[in-house]
Amino acid sequence: MDMESDPATKLSTEAKAAQRKSRTFILLLNCCLLIVGQVAGPILGRMYFLHGGKKLWLSAWTNTAGFPILIIPIAISYKAHQRPNKEAHRRRFLPSNWLLGSSVLLGLLLGLTVYLYAFGTAYLPVTVISLVSSSQLAFTAVFAWLIVKQRFTHYSINAVVLMTFGAVVLGLHMGEDVPRGEPVGIYVLGFLITIAAAVFHGLFLTLVEYTRARAGVPLTFDVVMQLQFVMSMVATMFSTVPMIITGGFQTMPEEAAEFDLGETKYYLIIFLAAIALQVMIIGVFGVVMSSSSLFGGIMTSLMVPVQQVFAVIFLREGFNAEKGMALALCLWGFASHLYGGYKTSSEKKDVGGDDESSVAATRMIS
Repeated sequence: MDMESDPATKLSTEAKAAQRKSRTFILLLNCCLLIVGQVAGPILGRMYFLHGGKKLWLSAWTNTAGFPILIIPIAISYKAHQRPNKEAHRRRFLPSNWLLGSSVLLGLLLGLTVYLYAFGTAYLPVTVISLVSSSQLAFTAVFAWLIVKQRFTHYSINAVVLMTFGAVVLGLHMGEDVPRGEPVGIYVLGFLITIAAAVFHGLFLTLVEYTRARAGVPLTFDVVMQLQFVMSMVATMFSTVPMIITGGFQTMPEEAAEFDLGETKYYLIIFLAAIALQVMIIGVFGVVMSSSSLFGGIMTSLMVPVQQVFAVIFLREGFNAEKGMALALCLWGFASHLYGGYKTSSEKKDVGGDDESSVAATRMIS
């Protein structure tokens, strides 16, 4: 009997095709969220400091305080899947203790990471922050190799080296970017702390992938949203406690009154930054869950040229030869990674790999 005419085989093929399209759509959607959040978030955060904002813990708090927006998709999904039987009403918020514990630990790590990035945002131009932050790709690669046993091709290794070297170029020529009136020592400290943030960023992405691999249960849309909700809530608490202890919330009206752009825009910038940065976190988390930590790092580094353009347009930041060289190296590295992924996928198809192996190969190199 012709296998292609078998209704069961045809149905299975169609189901796989539909699943593949759905997975691709989710990945692209998360990439779009990452792009929007990563472009808008850092610029709004930098505007806060440029026009009179001084609270580092408030800036860190803003990075994750937008987590309540996750209640909307969680509630809609829960309502859509609700069934009039008792078992449906007994569903746990998170289906395993492993996922609950992982989301708490990831939240603490995220809270530390965003605080370090907030310190860098306070003292470095966005054009510098974006390029230095791209070094997280190197740390992501190392952690992915150590923790999730990520396999590399020479294309992905080339991408990691090139993007990391771009940050080194900036580090060797940082003197020209020191803002007027700011001590060079503070600028250097901000540069080094941003590098530290990139290290923790790389570790965070890898641990998200590790959590996915060890979940032990299907990671449905509901579960992923719940993971992000708990993670962002814990990260927000990480910044909320110091804000309460130092009286940060109580003195916000005073800072708003002295803000260069006015009190209304002070609160508007904080609100928009919180939304944009939460959208970025949703996108990053979703990309890693849909693909791999290395691809999440690649996508984050890809946003460097876009951030450069918007920072020059909206913040009137300079763009010198060293930044141009670092930008070219980042683009070269990303192109190398994409070409490597294309070559590997093509080779798999040429040797007759099925849909599942092709998907596995794509995730391996991405």
